[in-house]
Amino acid sequence: MAEDLITLTSGALTASINRHGAELWTLQDAQGRHLMTDANARWWTGHAPLLFPFVGRLREDAFRVDGQSYTQPQHGFARRRDFAIVEQAADHALFRLESDAESLTIYPFAFRLDMYFALSGAKLEMTATISNSGEADMPFSFGYHPGFAWPLPYGAALEDHRIIFEKDEPAPIRKVGHEPGLIALESVPSPVVGNVLAPTHEMFAGDALIWDDLASRSLTWGAPGTPHLKIDFPDTPWLGLWQKPGAHYLCVEPWAGMADPVGFDGDVWEKPGIIRLPAGESQRFRMDVELVG
Repeated sequence: MAEDLITLTSGALTASINRHGAELWTLQDAQGRHLMTDANARWWTGHAPLLFPFVGRLREDAFRVDGQSYTQPQHGFARRRDFAIVEQAADHALFRLESDAESLTIYPFAFRLDMYFALSGAKLEMTATISNSGEADMPFSFGYHPGFAWPLPYGAALEDHRIIFEKDEPAPIRKVGHEPGLIALESVPSPVVGNVLAPTHEMFAGDALIWDDLASRSLTWGAPGTPHLKIDFPDTPWLGLWQKPGAHYLCVEPWAGMADPVGFDGDVWEKPGIIRLPAGESQRFRMDVELVG
């Protein structure tokens, strides 16, 4: 699908976005060094899928609304659909996905998802705007899922890389439970020491680490004394970190919403983290990635 890639550049950064899923495929510095996953099929062929209209897995891969049940794949369907290119320039582009006959069979709500990418110096700005085009309230969640290089291409050892949160993060975290892909009901102690997380492959043996009581809306990823990534996510209250143990990436995933809890069998409006969007209204979710140093 290389022919579907749209390339943006600011001089300091170059990004390529695939119109299939409006998915960020590559992010490179001025010397052409890659800052994202190598998409090695041994581990994960994704790059940075957009999670809509749901984040994570639904129990029995379905949700219920108004007495009806609708099948939905993990992380929703937006990542599997071609977006229209609404606007394109050297340093920015706007992609759009709208509800259609196919989407309405599995998600009976009229919507528009605009995904805007812009490069400004050494910063990539991403903004998702979800609009309710229908006449009734719309339930949804949204998340980003970019995989960043681990290690970053600046010479530091893998084990020297750190996530540094903008604030201390002492609250317990959540993990995946005994039902595959669903959130465990119990919390576990935070692996963060103060505001610093030293990730290891072993941390992800049981799938993602999930912060549902997150104080920070910004963090950095990299090794001390080397160029690193500053990641801002002002509109998403939760965070997931994930990788397939041993792979060359770490996914930093700001979420508004999450997978169903273990045992959940309620209506979609009872789903933890679901957003109720009134008819005719929109909601934005921004994520900025800046190369610092």
